[in-house]
Amino acid sequence: MFKFLKRLIIISLTICILLVFFKTPILKVIYPVGYIDEIDVNSQRFNIDKYLVMGVISAESRFNQNAHSIKGAMGAMQVKEDTAKWCNDTFDLGVDINNLYNPSVNITIGCAYLEYLIDMFDGDVKVALAAYNAGLGNVNKWLSDKKYSSDGKTLYNIPFEETENYVKKVLKRREIYKKLYE
Repeated sequence: MFKFLKRLIIISLTICILLVFFKTPILKVIYPVGYIDEIDVNSQRFNIDKYLVMGVISAESRFNQNAHSIKGAMGAMQVKEDTAKWCNDTFDLGVDINNLYNPSVNITIGCAYLEYLIDMFDGDVKVALAAYNAGLGNVNKWLSDKKYSSDGKTLYNIPFEETENYVKKVLKRREIYKKLYE
């Protein structure tokens, strides 16, 4: 028992020392960033906080360009085909929507859609992220329901636990990415 406690104390102290002296490098391993050129170009093009884009990509796919969901979302920003087609047509993006696993195509479409949602909800990033995750139809229903929104513009309660957790995760990761990569 004494040996176990001694080892546990040594391991704990080692971890604490590593965190004190190597906090940023360790956190950069835990919170990696990829596709930085695509993020920079598209966050500027669509006037979105690049750290928010990093947070979305991290939450959606952990920067895996080959990610796919059972709901048909694809790529780094988990874009669905119908959303890609709508964005490409509406915003004249000129991208090949048949190549949603390509980070450049995927991030262009994802950023265009995210900007659209942020604009639609008057800059309310929380509501825009809820719509990105749960869908525009769900969020519009919630905004018209007094149980979730008192003013029809902001959500004080998100009924889908997955979406509530998603919004919190993205916003937390945005702050982490900002601290690590600013």
